[in-house]
Amino acid sequence: MLEDTARKVLRVEAQAIQDLIGRIDRTFSQAVGLLHGCKGRVVITGMGKSGLIGKKIAATLASTGTPAFFLHPAEGVHGDLGMVSKGDVVVVISNSGETEELIKILPAFKRLGVAILCLTGNTRSTLAMNSDTVIDVGVKEEAGPLGLVPTASTTATLAMGDALSVALLEKRGFKDEDFAYSHPGGSLGKKLLLKVSDVWHHGPALPRVTEKTPLKDVIVEMTSKKMGMTTVVSPRGTLSGVVTDGDLRRLLERERAPMRLKAADVMTRNPKVIGPNALAAKAVQVMEQYSITSLVVVGAQRKVIGVVHLHDLLKSGVV
Repeated sequence: MLEDTARKVLRVEAQAIQDLIGRIDRTFSQAVGLLHGCKGRVVITGMGKSGLIGKKIAATLASTGTPAFFLHPAEGVHGDLGMVSKGDVVVVISNSGETEELIKILPAFKRLGVAILCLTGNTRSTLAMNSDTVIDVGVKEEAGPLGLVPTASTTATLAMGDALSVALLEKRGFKDEDFAYSHPGGSLGKKLLLKVSDVWHHGPALPRVTEKTPLKDVIVEMTSKKMGMTTVVSPRGTLSGVVTDGDLRRLLERERAPMRLKAADVMTRNPKVIGPNALAAKAVQVMEQYSITSLVVVGAQRKVIGVVHLHDLLKSGVV
């Protein structure tokens, strides 16, 4: 049945990746060190399906802080080798290790004196023997019925490329902020670049009352600012608490004459806060954790400087 075929393919490919785990040793660390020490760019090259995997590895490296590009070996021998310079590191990908187009450009790499990392299923091949570091990505079998179509071998190579990329970014100390600069577009860029100060309500738009503000005026402030809450500040401008729609509902349930009260009598003390330079995505995380819809933005000495609301985060595309 077709379902059985699909299950077999997945089992074979999963096993190919599982087998790689036992091969992670000092050679892997040497490979990461080779890439980390690259003074130029990482050049990925491979033919056919290996080339397609190489393009993905190059893209992953480039997006995680390592300048990298893909070089088609057949185009390389017709002029594109000019893209490779001293100080680069070349990663050659070939399951057999005997790919003709790659072997043809080996002498050029040797003349340039670039370091070569080989990902291959044949550690005794021509490519392996002429490389500085070799990582074995060989598989026991391909997933197809004929055992000829690259399936498990390309999956294993892709997974090893990911392992190298992640280990390398960790060695570089790559942070969320660094990743964001390579991904400024779309929702990912917004999550990693947008700060609280980009979406907050501040200045005249900031709902604010003092501890002694009568409840009637508290309600007016909340209504006019349309945020369902207001901050309550001390005479020094520091945060004393917040009054929310929920606080008002609970007050009406227990008080017969609520209008005689002041903000300090109604407010929730020690509300959750956030800084203006925090990522907007962090604000979303805090709101989800505590089931709230707004956060007070504070500066030095807990001075109230703004409020960020869930609706603003929704509009910005962070959520």
